[in-house]
Amino acid sequence: MSGLVLFGRRWAIGSDDFVLPGAFELFVRLVWWIGIFVLYTVHKGQFNCPGGGLLHSYLLGLIILLASIICALCALVYVSMQGTISNPGPRKSLPKILYTRLLLYFPEFIWAVVGAVWVSDNSVQCEKTVINGVIGTVIASWIIIIFTVIGVVIVFDPLGGKKTFYLPDGVSRNLESSQSGQLLYNVKSSATRVWEKRIRLLCCCIVQDDDHRVAFTSIAELFRSYFSDTDLVPSDIAAGLILLHQEQDKMENCPKEPEEVLCHSPSSLMTDDLDVELENAAHYMLFAAAAYGWPYYVYTNPYTALCKLNGDCCRNRPTDSEITGGDRHNFHFGSILKITGLQYRDFIHISFHNKIYEIPFFVALDHKKEAIVVAVRGTLSFEDILTDLSADCEDLTLEEVLENGFVHKGITQAANYIYRKLINDGILNQAFTIAPEYKLVIVGHSLGGGTASILAIMLRNSFPMLRCYAFSPPGGLLSKSLADYTKHFIVSVIVGKDLVARLSMPNMEDLKRRIVRIVANCNRPKYQILLRGCWYEVFGGDPDDFPTELDGRNQDALTQPLLAEESLMVHRSPSYNALEEESHLNSPPQYPHLYLPGKIIHVVEECSSRRLCSSDIKYTARWSNETVFSSILISPKMITDHMPDVVLKALNSLSQEHGSCLSC
Repeated sequence: MSGLVLFGRRWAIGSDDFVLPGAFELFVRLVWWIGIFVLYTVHKGQFNCPGGGLLHSYLLGLIILLASIICALCALVYVSMQGTISNPGPRKSLPKILYTRLLLYFPEFIWAVVGAVWVSDNSVQCEKTVINGVIGTVIASWIIIIFTVIGVVIVFDPLGGKKTFYLPDGVSRNLESSQSGQLLYNVKSSATRVWEKRIRLLCCCIVQDDDHRVAFTSIAELFRSYFSDTDLVPSDIAAGLILLHQEQDKMENCPKEPEEVLCHSPSSLMTDDLDVELENAAHYMLFAAAAYGWPYYVYTNPYTALCKLNGDCCRNRPTDSEITGGDRHNFHFGSILKITGLQYRDFIHISFHNKIYEIPFFVALDHKKEAIVVAVRGTLSFEDILTDLSADCEDLTLEEVLENGFVHKGITQAANYIYRKLINDGILNQAFTIAPEYKLVIVGHSLGGGTASILAIMLRNSFPMLRCYAFSPPGGLLSKSLADYTKHFIVSVIVGKDLVARLSMPNMEDLKRRIVRIVANCNRPKYQILLRGCWYEVFGGDPDDFPTELDGRNQDALTQPLLAEESLMVHRSPSYNALEEESHLNSPPQYPHLYLPGKIIHVVEECSSRRLCSSDIKYTARWSNETVFSSILISPKMITDHMPDVVLKALNSLSQEHGSCLSC
């Protein structure tokens, strides 16, 4: 559904978005009107007190005003319920009703002021019940007015007056190429500036330097290019995600073909190799989780963590020369000691320094596995988020690698920072001087997993025997050639329907197309989709079988977009299309396909009930490939499956199960 147009500009709300908020306000207004009417009826003949005449007029006017608002709300809700997301025709009268409803705010505001003045008048000596009723009315009026203002601010689209990427056909045909190019440039620049201001506002609490400004501009361009070609409002996206989730669940419930089952049956050699790697992954995930410091330790031990840290950290205070970055109360280092079980003397270097493209890490000796472990922290700050979102591609130059490839720009810069620290500052030399027979292992979770992977590629020539374990790394990380190159020394571990492992710009574009397609072709009103979807997400049940325009169409027809889909895409002028086509012909794709690093272990939860699972969850693991993660899956667990404690729990469960099998 395209955004609603009011007062000559587009708003980030659709004409079918007034059902639920309108129904809630209608309920409040009805209760309010009944209460005021009862108050007026009961005290009808008792307005002879000082100030009673004004009170009588105030209550009578309020009853009439509330009745008018209730009528307007009934019409607003009824009209908003008509049609579907892609068929706004039955709602064409809604702007007029909305104008009427907005006009009623003026007398309501005046009445709220009059009520406030009357309540504050000390000369009024009417019955206390009446006075309390008027006070409640005044408070309710101001609350509704304030929430209305907040709602207007939320749905305000700064580009609403400029988001017209097309002109009437007769005008666009007469445009010179320079004029259309200038128009396109102005629209793009305005959109980029709006996104940049939003990002700066979100990051207002951090110190901003040249790196931040460059990142803000790059990320703003990313968001502008992603959202520029659709005319969806936020509720459309929510409805699309709900429909996609139910569609995926229906497909998962379908029986698999025999060939599909056979392709996932690993050989005994691969099974043995998998068991070894799972045991190693469970061990090294402790280091990756420990890199998060005290936030992870407190999160996993909410009742005892602070007491333990307060009692123990002061006795393990390292010298300032062995630790960089802020850890004033030693909570980070104390948490790392608790999680890993290592001693202070086992740590070679610890860095809590955190800026954009510069993330914390530590180097420690793991005597159990005879390894020098470099553990890189994942996303935990605004600076880390900016590093994640700097998703442009850049070349990675490698010696003795036949084919160089593209990598994630922000994560590569973070890997370069740690590489310089390890090599130029002699940290690895110091570690191998202490333990020359140990192997090098690099680990990390999320952003740390992606950084660890690229860092492993950089160190591969100097340390041919190194291993890397990347837990839940970002999906859009390495080009195909580099991903294949890393299969010899990197193992990625993905749990369930982890969103981050499937995040890449091509996958996001695919998700956008799927949302547009399924939303445009659903024949149910949006409010029904949202209500049924909320019930399904919370209480489960069978996926709803929403009828769509796709039903009954043959396979060839399904590849062609429907008119409803095209209506949800921003229409561009022919000049705009020509400019875009010309730019694509002369340059490579802006966002090529990037993949997960190394060999991939996919850990999947086994549970008979989709939501209400027992505390004793069983997991299975299998070798997978990058094509399995070429599409974003919608699920309530798409975020929780990424969390480090869930990954560690799954790996520990598999490791213990394997150990019990060996003992049997």
